[in-house]
Amino acid sequence: MKKKVLAMLLTMAMAVAMAGCGQGGSSKEEPSDAKTEQNGESEGDAESGVKIGLAIQTLGNQVWAQQMDAIQKAAEEDGNSVVVVESNENANTQINQIENFITSDCDIIVVNPVDPDAIEAACQKARDAGIKVIAWDEEMENTDVNWIIKNYDLGYAIGEQAAEFINEKFSDEECEVAVLGYPQTPILLERENGILDALKKSAPNAKVVANQPAIDPTEGLNAMETILQASPNVKVVCCIGGGGAAGANEAFKGLYGSEVPDNVGIFSTDLTDETVASMENGEFNRVCVAITGNPTVCGETVYDIAIRLANGEEMDQNVYRDLIPVNVDNLKEMVGK
Repeated sequence: MKKKVLAMLLTMAMAVAMAGCGQGGSSKEEPSDAKTEQNGESEGDAESGVKIGLAIQTLGNQVWAQQMDAIQKAAEEDGNSVVVVESNENANTQINQIENFITSDCDIIVVNPVDPDAIEAACQKARDAGIKVIAWDEEMENTDVNWIIKNYDLGYAIGEQAAEFINEKFSDEECEVAVLGYPQTPILLERENGILDALKKSAPNAKVVANQPAIDPTEGLNAMETILQASPNVKVVCCIGGGGAAGANEAFKGLYGSEVPDNVGIFSTDLTDETVASMENGEFNRVCVAITGNPTVCGETVYDIAIRLANGEEMDQNVYRDLIPVNVDNLKEMVGK
């Protein structure tokens, strides 16, 4: 980083000297556009601004894909460079990606860890090279900032919202519930445990009859269709993410058609486009516990943290994200943010 700053200062000094000698134009190049790519190589000129390497678990998760788009757009507007790569949930792939970011002289590395323990050494190597490191959704040691969720608390909030609905609609009558989790990812297992604990405490008449993994809309649809075949009386679905919620909404539409019974509901997180549309259209998504805000706000927030670090700002290592329950009453306000 210091070498880049020195090079930029020398370039600026040369430009001033040339202007003093009667040069009519500026030697400063126009900033290149940011690029989001799968192969880890940027087509842009990273030297024209801050160079960010971003390693995400998967772009198959819609909310993450939308957040990447928001980061790319923000970087383009500022003349900075972003390279986005996905690890397809492979820790070794993610380690290689971090090492490639180091070799390509990134200023900032943002990583959404597949396995935080597995990438600690790679992140330390990056910091030793003078690169700032941000962990997204995981608390790690060898980072400058951990932008994190208290995942158990998030799951508990989802479960509490579902419990309120169950108590209102079913009173003491038993209500069959399905949970769409994703236990293979530790932080998402924490969310699932929070959901289950909240239901057990706040809605004792809730009976969890099915618990299946679903991270994206296709998995959510397939899981819910299977669940509804075996348990057609499921009325409430709690999801650890927006992808599963989108699929569950489609499964309920397939079961009920245009009718939306008032005692059937989906409770989730990630304020995705599908969740917003479902609420606006009066479909099955009842409450979404938003994390920070909609995907655009989340992406812009990560980008802002990265730029603040690049500018030398001191920040707390752990930066916790807000949890905001969203329903039809405050949907318009949240989407507009």
